[in-house]
Amino acid sequence: MVLAMKDQIRALLKSIETGDPGPVAVVNEEKYIQHNPQTHEGSEGLAALFQRLSKTSPRVNIVRAFEDGNFVFAHTEYDFSRRNVGFEVFRFEDGRAVEHWDNIQARLGPNQSGRSMVDGPTEAVDHELTESNRALVRSFVETVLVDGQLERLKDYVDDGDYVEHNPRLADGASTLRLELEGADKGFRHIDYHHVHRILAEGNFVLCVSEGNFDDIHSAFYDLFRVAEGKLVEHWDTTEKIAPRSEWKNDNGKF
Repeated sequence: MVLAMKDQIRALLKSIETGDPGPVAVVNEEKYIQHNPQTHEGSEGLAALFQRLSKTSPRVNIVRAFEDGNFVFAHTEYDFSRRNVGFEVFRFEDGRAVEHWDNIQARLGPNQSGRSMVDGPTEAVDHELTESNRALVRSFVETVLVDGQLERLKDYVDDGDYVEHNPRLADGASTLRLELEGADKGFRHIDYHHVHRILAEGNFVLCVSEGNFDDIHSAFYDLFRVAEGKLVEHWDTTEKIAPRSEWKNDNGKF
């Protein structure tokens, strides 16, 4: 039986912990394009790399994994030298993974509402609504986060039903609005500039964006859960984009 793409990626990521070389076969290393700027491309085979990493006693937990066409996107926890939370995106071609993006930050929290960066529902439902949910998230990010039309926030989020996993925030749209307004002495912490990709399966939608966080060039990965045409839950990671002079490959973050 052929495993679903997302299950093959679950096995691949778990092999970082186990050192098992078998799951690496899902990757076509001859075509593999790496978009993590801090990772060398082609200098070490993935099987050898994962076996080496496994000797450091890492812990890998794949919290959620979803499929969208030829893409898999996963929400993960890593415990290497420090605890991190990340999103991993893989593109498949002819049944094998040929391209990879990620966004990783230190695990923080719990937040003001007592929530961690990863808890909450994990299984996609409402698959027939995938495209409408994708369109809703695109509209929200482009209208509210990029264009700054904060008066439209209520069109997308009900204040009493919004569950927030960002470690700096709390539940409710009002907290999100204060953050987006830059209420702290007039300084806007979060500044979205451009949406690069939106991936969706059912009621889960991942948006990959670029902008600034505290005036630092950053990548934003935002995962939303949608219910009844509204955004009801949010997880994210924010990662600084290293200057080009420090990149270890030329493929770009996005």
